Amino acid sequence: MENDLAAIAIRTERHASVPRYRAEDLVYEAWEATGPRRAVLARKALALWPDCADGYVLLAQAASSLEEARELLERGVAAGERAVGRRVFVEDAGDFWLIFETRPYMRARAALAATLWRLGRREEAVEHQRDLLRLNPRDNQGLRYRQANWLLALECYDELEELFAAHAGDGNAPGFTYTRALAAFARRGAGGQARALLGEARELNPHVPSYLSGRKKLPIKRPAYTVFGEESEAVDYAAGAGELWRSVPGALAWLES
Repeated sequence: MENDLAAIAIRTERHASVPRYRAEDLVYEAWEATGPRRAVLARKALALWPDCADGYVLLAQAASSLEEARELLERGVAAGERAVGRRVFVEDAGDFWLIFETRPYMRARAALAATLWRLGRREEAVEHQRDLLRLNPRDNQGLRYRQANWLLALECYDELEELFAAHAGDGNAPGFTYTRALAAFARRGAGGQARALLGEARELNPHVPSYLSGRKKLPIKRPAYTVFGEESEAVDYAAGAGELWRSVPGALAWLES
């Protein structure tokens, strides 16, 4: 027992002496922190290990502008690439998320995509997520839902159909089904396919239309978590897809009909 405790102590001491591990510990602490302390801890982590991608993600969250956030996240993506090495991108594409060390890179790149979209650089945003889904087709980050909305906004219907087919197992995901219904309406009008998909979506979560149409006001903050079929799920979907539904002529009237 004493030997085991001694071995643990030695490993702990070695871990604490490596800048990368010390930086990662600071990042874990930062994720749990609130307010200015998060940025303080992120800067300390980056001072210890400049390739700490999560440090840049944390700093981007506190950025004063979208352009500043973009710059930080681009540095985070580059840091993440250096941290894992190029070999991993070739040999482990398809199983990327299963390698723990790749996750900071994935978080930074997903955050960069979201920021680029908000900046109006939409093709770039879609391309980043396209590549993330190639690296991790299981999509542990849930990017496929956002990608579906973005592809529909750009009227990339063929690629959107491919995305739906690749995640056909998401047939019971209300958000995905509502987006499929909107895509069918946008592409072919209020025909049988669109009506059938909308019917499926309503059965999965009947609360979504009232938030999309504005009959119910969205809360200022999104729910911390969502429950299948409940209002929390409807709020989360409408907050992310409301602009998309409003952009398709006649979609909201059709939704309420």
